[in-house]
Amino acid sequence: MGELKQVRTDAEAALIAAWDRAPAQADWRKAAFARFAMAGLPHRRIESWHYTDLRGLLRTALPTRAPDSAAVEGARARLAALRIGAATRLVVLDGAFRPDLSDMDALPEGVAVQSLAAALVADDIVSLLAPKGLGDDDSIVALNAAMMQDGVVVRIAPGAVVERNIALVTLMSGGAPHAAFVRSLVDVGAGARARIVEIADSPVAEIQSHDALVLRVGEGAELEHVAHVGYEGAGAMQLHSLLATLQRDATFNSFCLVADGGLVRRQIFAHLDGERATLGLRGLSLLRGREHADTTLVVDHALPYGVSREFYRHILDGEATGVYQGQVCVRQHAQKTDGAMKSQALVLAEGAAMYNKPELEIFADDVVCGHGATVGQLDEDQIFYLQARGLPRAEAEALLLEAFANEAIDFVTDETLRDIFAQEAREWLARRVAERRP
Repeated sequence: MGELKQVRTDAEAALIAAWDRAPAQADWRKAAFARFAMAGLPHRRIESWHYTDLRGLLRTALPTRAPDSAAVEGARARLAALRIGAATRLVVLDGAFRPDLSDMDALPEGVAVQSLAAALVADDIVSLLAPKGLGDDDSIVALNAAMMQDGVVVRIAPGAVVERNIALVTLMSGGAPHAAFVRSLVDVGAGARARIVEIADSPVAEIQSHDALVLRVGEGAELEHVAHVGYEGAGAMQLHSLLATLQRDATFNSFCLVADGGLVRRQIFAHLDGERATLGLRGLSLLRGREHADTTLVVDHALPYGVSREFYRHILDGEATGVYQGQVCVRQHAQKTDGAMKSQALVLAEGAAMYNKPELEIFADDVVCGHGATVGQLDEDQIFYLQARGLPRAEAEALLLEAFANEAIDFVTDETLRDIFAQEAREWLARRVAERRP
């Protein structure tokens, strides 16, 4: 019998061809691409990708490109219009860090910034950039590591208290559809405090964004992370991986708003690698049309006295698909772990679908852990109550949905960002009301 050969999809073949055309890379990136090439794009037979069959959904792999002067000027205009509040902006355009678009002259005290490309040449940061044990078996994490064009390296000095938000802004330029591969690193020193804001924007309805953000939160440090994931347009695709390592007494809280994205897969790999580490992962997904948003978490409690909280809410309309998969592992030595996970979804139309899959793997015997997941519809009694007081049904629904969404948004501690996200939720609901009017 002849040797069996793996059948490649057009997208897989295009990615392999792009790798073959690229300049020679470091051995660790070659190894990453070998892992991807062996596994291929993830598909429904892979448990963690069961509800997001990327191999079937991704028909073609778009090429990357370098922005021209017109693209840079267009990026300046879009930056001025972004709603991110007061922040130090660090901008990546079409996969390349752009100091000329960033606030490099106004970096907060204790914050050092350089491009990923420069850091790879000058420093030995591979162990930080590709932490072992986080997403090792995920082919999309491997693809990003191999194909990454550039990104931002942010180092926060031990003990620094950074009052001004640091915004990582990922922009895609106009023109023809294209792709970008970005990997950024935020290294928070012991005892430091900071807030990172992630936001993306593109004037093109069909783009492919492959992003990874690697975070190391040092001993006793506190980091808050606030993100808006999803590009507008039914043809947009965003694959976003967050790899977080928490050391002893570290605190990391993250909130993500997913809205107006065609296909979004957001996956978080978190390792509580020190005693008394505290992790909070929260989010809100607003989905309509044929949008598909997948939030998948893998939380690893390695040492005692860790605390983790996961709280996600989803609103689905039209023929949208929502996915929440949360896996929390408590290892044998992680005694006294305290974990709680909850996913709640409101499905507003018969064509919408929500898939919830919370999981606990507990190998320790002295823990307090629990999880819950609900999928339901709006309460007709509450709608009747509001209609009896003069509100049309669509507006009554919007009022209830806004309250449901705000309970998730309230986890954002920055008042300005919280108001921005609340306004985005109101605008999303207002569009739904307008679409339902006769």
